[in-house]
Amino acid sequence: MTRPFQFRLERVRALRERAEEEAREELASSLAIRMRGEAMLRAAADGVDGARAARRRSSSAVLSGAELRALQAYMERTERTRESAALELDRRDAEVDARRSALAQRSQDRQVLERLKERRAADHRVETERREGALLDEMALSMHRRSEATL
Repeated sequence: MTRPFQFRLERVRALRERAEEEAREELASSLAIRMRGEAMLRAAADGVDGARAARRRSSSAVLSGAELRALQAYMERTERTRESAALELDRRDAEVDARRSALAQRSQDRQVLERLKERRAADHRVETERREGALLDEMALSMHRRSEATL
């Protein structure tokens, strides 16, 4: 007698749910990339530490000018590598923040439709209960009239 509840925006809600899931996967991917960036930065910092240790060891030894220039070039190269890794990590941090914001927005979009669906389902239940109550009242009234008519 009454039709079942059907949310007309179910397809949109499903699309938003899928978009949220994709955003979650993108965030996980960018977090993994960021972790690799941290490893690169640690390796570059270790390289700088190694170059500094080599420089300290060579300070007590007698080195030629070419050896000193080579050592200085090595120091500068390892420092540039560390700076590059630090910049790359900052870029990856920004990417993670952007992915996190996108996930929050997509989650919010989905939650809006979820709340709308819940409200519409509640309205449907109230309307169904009202109709059933009116039908039961009508049945009770007709039964009362029949019983009065038979008396």
